[in-house]
Amino acid sequence: MVTDKGKKLKLGDEEHIDGDLVITIEKLQEVQDELEKINEEASDKVLEVEQKYNVIRKPVYDKRNDIINSIPDFWLTAFLSHPALGDLLSEEDEKIFKYLSSLDVEDFKDVKSGYSIAFNFKPNPYFEDSKLTKSFTFLDEGTTKVTATSIKWKEGKGVPNGVANEKDGNKRAHADESFFSWFSETQDIDGLHDEDADEVGLDGDEGDEDEEENGTDDTDDEDDDEEDDDDDDDEGN
Repeated sequence: MVTDKGKKLKLGDEEHIDGDLVITIEKLQEVQDELEKINEEASDKVLEVEQKYNVIRKPVYDKRNDIINSIPDFWLTAFLSHPALGDLLSEEDEKIFKYLSSLDVEDFKDVKSGYSIAFNFKPNPYFEDSKLTKSFTFLDEGTTKVTATSIKWKEGKGVPNGVANEKDGNKRAHADESFFSWFSETQDIDGLHDEDADEVGLDGDEGDEDEEENGTDDTDDEDDDEEDDDDDDDEGN
């Protein structure tokens, strides 16, 4: 906190900071402000580069998607194989996901203002929409405005109810709520993230977590080696 040079900062009831220290703190704050300005400029440059390469990636993504579309039930399999996403689909959702042709995470033109997640579907017997989108707009007051496609269900269809089954052998327990109910959840969020959106965006940090969980502790290995050596010494004696 910056104070007037002639004032003293009070610490507790007795200690005081003299004027020279106050001036030093103010100088430190000035340097910190300078660093913050540089960091903001750096962030803007990083976003510019990211936007440039998003354009370059687009035709490669399109090429990849053409290959994906030749693989039966690719997106259904991808969701069911994902450690978090697999639990979000009900049994009826799985039937609908057979018609999912692509999934895109699209940044807004101003990357810092938000992004949308788009599910593109082939013609199907469940709803009229060919594209379901959920968008997250970052507002100045620190909240996130959420909007989504209002699904046009065909006659006799609607948000399917899942079946809350217990796991039986290798069978997966289905969700007790449809994944598609996520598109009706459009309340504003405090902060910048929706946990389900992070999962659907296939966040890349999970691989590191798996390595930490599945990795071995070198310290434990070294302790085991030392114990083996001690045992050998005892047998020798």
